[in-house]
Amino acid sequence: MHHLFKTLAFALTFGLLSVPVYAADNPNLLVMGEDADEDSVPRNSRVFKRVVYALQGQMNYYSFDVYDETYVTMDNFTQGRVRRSDGELFDIARSVKRPPIDVVVVFTMYASAQQQEHTTKVKARITGRMINAKSGKFIDTFEVDSGQFWNAPTECSRECILEVVGDKAKILADELGAVLAEKLDWLVEGHMAENGQDRSATNDMITDYYLVFDGFSAEDFMDIEEYLVIFSGYKSHRPTEQRHTRSEVLYRSSIGTAKLSRNLKKMLGELDMRATTTFEGNTFTIKRILRRGEKRKPTEDGGW
Repeated sequence: MHHLFKTLAFALTFGLLSVPVYAADNPNLLVMGEDADEDSVPRNSRVFKRVVYALQGQMNYYSFDVYDETYVTMDNFTQGRVRRSDGELFDIARSVKRPPIDVVVVFTMYASAQQQEHTTKVKARITGRMINAKSGKFIDTFEVDSGQFWNAPTECSRECILEVVGDKAKILADELGAVLAEKLDWLVEGHMAENGQDRSATNDMITDYYLVFDGFSAEDFMDIEEYLVIFSGYKSHRPTEQRHTRSEVLYRSSIGTAKLSRNLKKMLGELDMRATTTFEGNTFTIKRILRRGEKRKPTEDGGW
């Protein structure tokens, strides 16, 4: 009981139980094109680049932090590759550390033509989806198409088709970007703005963190769990590995990485546990520091 009161006091002291829940960090976005399908518009096409720029512009308009793929990958990745698969794209996004990428906006564009005796009918569509770069979790998707056919010269090659599509590509990409940005904004900011409530109270942009507690006994981890569930933004947690002195949990929360790091350090201080804390990707590793002869202290009611 004493330990429970201490936990509640800690929560009130640092505002962990306060309402509204604080919003997560503003997501870092990376717009990437998937062109592995031979029927899709290739990455080295002028049309492809117009779509990238339009999507970046719409995401930027909604105040997301959008980063240019070439700039953040130029030191460690081969540039100019085409026909890249999903696996390659997600590996790149997950590997970028400066800055860490939170959301990948992936699009694929298709253009098709129907040649007729008097003209060539051209259509185009763009599919887009958003993926949580840390966990691989699907966020949302949308698709836009040209609707009606556009007219092109009777003898219209592949390059000719792309040129015709290029005139309309920005319009389609602007529409796709605006819808995806609005969907993401809704998740990040919450659902309560229309009712006049603080939008940060219902942040649904959930991040999957892995918390690794190395060198902590089962009893230590039971104490730690009492704090994890009162951190702001908490949604759920489940063990992924448990050993005598090691526990790993999947921790789902809308809390930002900086605040989670601060809370973990404050928690360790309250529990009088010395440890080092490191963070990489979506994993916090907390390693216990024990001094020779140090033992866990009993609580005031005589328990451990």
